[in-house]
This record gives sequence, structure tokens and C-alpha cells, in this order.
Amino acid sequence: MLAIATAVGVVLLLTSGRMGYFADELYFLVAGRHLDWGYADQGPLVPLLARAMDVIFPGSLAGERAPVTVLTAAGVIVAALIARELGGRHRAQVLAAGTYAMASMPAGHLLMTATVDGFFWALTTWLLVRWVRLRDDRLLLWLGVVTAIALENKWLIASFWGVVAICALAVGPRELLRRPLLWLSAAFVTLATLPNLLWQAHHGWPLLAMTQVIAHEENLIGGRWTFLPLMLMTAGVGTGIALYCYGLSRLLRSSQLRPYRFLGYTFVGLVMLFLAADGRFDYVAGFQALLFAVGAVELQRREPARWWRWILTWPAYVLSAIIALTTLPIMPVSWPTPAKPISLATLGWPELTNTVASAYRTLPPAIQHTTAVVTDAYWDAGALDRYGPARGLPHPFSPDRGYWYFGMPASGTNTVLYLGSEATHLHRYFTDVHQVATVDSPVTAFSVGPIPLWLCRNPRAPWLRLWPKLQHLENTLLSPDR
Repeated sequence: MLAIATAVGVVLLLTSGRMGYFADELYFLVAGRHLDWGYADQGPLVPLLARAMDVIFPGSLAGERAPVTVLTAAGVIVAALIARELGGRHRAQVLAAGTYAMASMPAGHLLMTATVDGFFWALTTWLLVRWVRLRDDRLLLWLGVVTAIALENKWLIASFWGVVAICALAVGPRELLRRPLLWLSAAFVTLATLPNLLWQAHHGWPLLAMTQVIAHEENLIGGRWTFLPLMLMTAGVGTGIALYCYGLSRLLRSSQLRPYRFLGYTFVGLVMLFLAADGRFDYVAGFQALLFAVGAVELQRREPARWWRWILTWPAYVLSAIIALTTLPIMPVSWPTPAKPISLATLGWPELTNTVASAYRTLPPAIQHTTAVVTDAYWDAGALDRYGPARGLPHPFSPDRGYWYFGMPASGTNTVLYLGSEATHLHRYFTDVHQVATVDSPVTAFSVGPIPLWLCRNPRAPWLRLWPKLQHLENTLLSPDR
């Protein structure tokens, strides 16, 4: 188990520095320099981690991703510990750990909220399973601590606890909800989350509005039709999917696992909830450790069905591991690997910055010093913020998502280099708009085409009135209507 966790950490450490920053990682670096109790699209935990790593390891990709490398390796241990709590011996623990390792590596080399969330959900399920076995209420206090930290990342774990409460009332253990320390932990979680809640309330609850934005984005790539297939794919092709499905089946049906059955119903309830809300398929990825552990333990107790017994052979393990490794940035980008969409979102940022910097340098020196750089998408703003100063660009602004809150062009700014959007849209806010360049790089694989760069002059209103009108939450790289 420890060898597998160490191997995962080493592999992620060796591959984390390849290619470039993922789009959201660039945004988190900027958010980390604007630390606050809350943001429009996530909590303060990941921006805080990004800021800390950038201070400790300035400019280092591997250093920036060190927290998720550690959490992914630790998740391997958690999966094995869940198997142990359920009665799994050495082989079951290793099987759960190895399967989790293969499933977690694709996202484990990127500093993303989903990666961090997955670990804390896995840790929460382990503590719950352990409480069911031991009835040690001190574990409920630790559950409060873990939940409070998870809520500083994303609010999804609140849905987890809501469904857990319903399922515990329906099928047990009902005494979980009667434990005073559980409610003491809930009070602690509320107090710890209060600054974030107050920030959201003060700014009009943008995080709740993001649910509609995410639903729209998910519908663009298939919505409910792709939720279940993609959810299964994240479990790992081959052994992972088999153990995932088998673990869920046994969690819902096994008499020996009856005390833990409420967690199986919790998983089903959350899937139904996120399907109804057009949520993302990776919202339930935190259950992988539990389902892998259950599947491994049940295989220890009974002979698997003959028709899929071949999945538990060494060749199948090796094939699954190879497939998992191809999701890391080790193959040429031109190859059709599972990681190609993610790889494309880590490339092209310096080239994008070069194009904007070239257009900026063509402006007269007197104009340059009073020209603001604005991007329609927060991804592009993060790239220009990271690579732009070395190329003579000022720090950019963006009206997109949480970036809008980081500031606006200075009052009196009359000239803007605007990256993205369309002329008809920009004419609503500027009297003079014309295109000066086009960004054509691998980054545009996420957009509907090359990204135009506009020179905009003479705002139609003061920036204090104009900036709120420009604000939007949708990702414009995925919205062809903009």
C-alpha cells in the first residue's frame, strides 16, 4: 500500500512539470494574490494553496502542484484504510489502493478544486465507515474538521451531508443523527464557513448563480446523456470500472455490509441530484475510494463471476495501469490520448501573450501607459497576468467570473486592448472598435475558433458604470453566442 502511494507521488512529481499551467491554475495564481474569504466560483482554499506554493516555489509547475500530489498519494492510503475498516485483508487493501491510484492520476497532476474535493470526500467516507464500526464519537469531531476544510474549497459536501442525513433516517444508522457531538461539529462547521457565507451574501450569492452556468456548460457537451458514461470513465478503464460497479452493487445488497448501506443509497441519491441539476460528472468522484474498497473486500469474501474474472488477472492490471499513465502529459500532444483535451488547455499561453504584447507594442508610447488590457475569458487573463509582465504588458482585467472582482481599469482609461468577444457586443460599450490581431494557438481548441484581439476606444460610460455591465459568469470560450 505504501509502495503504491509512493509510486503515485513520484510519477506525479516527475510529470507535473511537463507542458504548462492548466487554464484554471493560472486563475488560481491570480486569485491567490487577491486573497479573500470567498470568490464567485469557489472557496478560498485552492487560491490560498496556489499563493503559498508560488511563494515557496516561485515559477515552478511541480512546486505549484505539490499539494495535489500529496493529496492524491494520501488518497491511495485512505482507500486502503476504508478496505481495512470493512474487514479487508492485505490483498483487498492493495487492490483498493492500486485501483484508486489508477483512477486518481489523470486529475492528480493538476491543482484543481475537483482534485482537492475528491480527497476530502474520500477522507469523510473513511471517518464515517470507521464511526459505524467503532461508534467512537470523537470521530464525529474529526468529521466536522474535515467538512469545514472541504467547504472552504467547494460547497458540494453540503449536498453529501444532506443526502447522508436522509438515508440514515431511512435505513439507519438513525443514532448517528442523535449524537450530540455530530451537532456540535455541525455548529463548528457553520461558524468556520460563516465568513465565506457573509462574502457571498454581500456580493449577491454568485456561487449559487454558478450552478446555472455550470448546467449550461454541461449541456453544451452532452449534459445528462454523458454524465453516467463520464462518471464511469473517471473510475478507470478496465479494472476500475468493474470494481466501481461491483462495489456499488455489493454495498446495496450485501448482508454483511448492511450497516454501511446508507452510504450506497447516499451515492445513488447524489447521482440523481446532480443529474437533475445538470451537475458535473466528477461531483461524485469522492466516492471512488469507498466503492473500490467495498468491491475489493467483497471479492476477498466470494469468488467473482466467471464472465469478468479475467479482469482480476495481472495482464488486466497492467493494461489498466498503462491506460492510466497515458492520461498524464507524457505523450506527444498530436497523439489521440485520453489526456489530449487537458493537454491542449496547458499549451499556447506564452504564444497568446506574445500576440497581445506585439499589438500592445505597436501603440505609441504615450498611449501604452494609459491602455488597459481586458480579456473576455478569465483563462486568458490568468495567462496574461503570468506571462505578460516579462513582455512589457500591464496586469490584465477580465469581467469573467471571479476575475471581475479583482479590479477594473482605472478611471479615465480611454483605450483598451480587448481579447475575445465580438465587435457587435463591444460596440455597446465603446464607440470605436476594430480588430488588430488574432490569437491562433492550441488554446483555441476550447473555443469556437481563433480569438480576436480588438482595439477599443472611447468608453460610452465611466468605468464605474461600465464594469458592472460587462460582468458575466459564463465561460465565453464555450459560448458561441458571444
